[in-house]
Amino acid sequence: MNAGGAGSGGAGNGGAGTSGNAGTSGTAGNSGTSGAAGTGGAGAYRPCPTDGSDCKVLPLGDSITFGVGDEANGGYRGPLFASAVGDGKKLTFTGSLMNGPMTVMNQTFPKRNEGHSGWGIVEETPYSGGNAGIIITIPAPAMSSGSGGIPHIVLLHIGTNDSSFFSASEMTEDLSELLDVLITNAPDALVVVAQIVPLGYGTNDVIRSYNQSIPGLVEARASAGKHVVLVDMFTGFNAGSMIGSDSVHPNASGYAFMADRWYQVIGELLP
Repeated sequence: MNAGGAGSGGAGNGGAGTSGNAGTSGTAGNSGTSGAAGTGGAGAYRPCPTDGSDCKVLPLGDSITFGVGDEANGGYRGPLFASAVGDGKKLTFTGSLMNGPMTVMNQTFPKRNEGHSGWGIVEETPYSGGNAGIIITIPAPAMSSGSGGIPHIVLLHIGTNDSSFFSASEMTEDLSELLDVLITNAPDALVVVAQIVPLGYGTNDVIRSYNQSIPGLVEARASAGKHVVLVDMFTGFNAGSMIGSDSVHPNASGYAFMADRWYQVIGELLP
C-alpha cells in the first residue's frame, strides 16, 4: 500500500470539530462536523493577511497531497483553488514541490505543495526512500523562503503510508509530535488537521482508530490557545466510487470531495 503508488512515489482560537460516525470502506458514515476555524472569537484571530495580499496555504502530506491519480488537476489543490477563485478569494499554495495545471478558471495555478510520495508522519516507511517522515520537511524545505515562506494556513493530511506498518497508537504519537513541530515553526498559522480518507481495500481498522484519536489531539492544542482545527475527510468519502484503480489514491471525484471539505473550513478566512 504505497500512498506514493502508481506514478511516483499543505478568527479566535479555532475549536476542534466533532467527527461523524465512521463509514465502512466504500460506504459513507453519518456526516461529521469539520472544525470551524474561528469558532469562539472570530474577531481576535485571522490567519490570512488583511492588506490585500494572498493567503499562503501549505498543502502538507504524502502522494495524496501531491495529487497522484489526478496530477493534471493537482489532486484536491485544483478544485480548492477553483473554489477560491470563484468566490473572489486570494489564495496561493506554498511548498518545495510543484505540479498541477498551468491555469484554473483562467487564473495562473500556484503549483507549490509539500506532498511527498510514500512518506509517513515521523517514521521511515518502505516507500519513503529512507526518509523519516514529513516531519523532516519542517521548517526546511517546506517553509523556506524559496518555497513561499511561513504559511498562513497548513492543510495536513498524513498517515496513509503509516497505516500498513504501525499501530494507530504509534501513529497518534507521531502525529502529536508533528503537530507540535508545526506549531513551533509557524505559531501564527492555522493548522487544519484531517481525519484521513479510507483505502479502497481491507478493513481500514487502523485508519479508523487513528482518525478517532485525532480530535483529542486537536482539542488539547486548541484549548491551550493554539490555532489548530479538525476536518473530517473520512466520513462521507465513498471508497467504492472516489478511489482510483490503485485502491489508494482518490480519483477526480474523491479529490473534489477533499477540496470541498478543506474549503468548508478555510473559505471564510481567505481574503
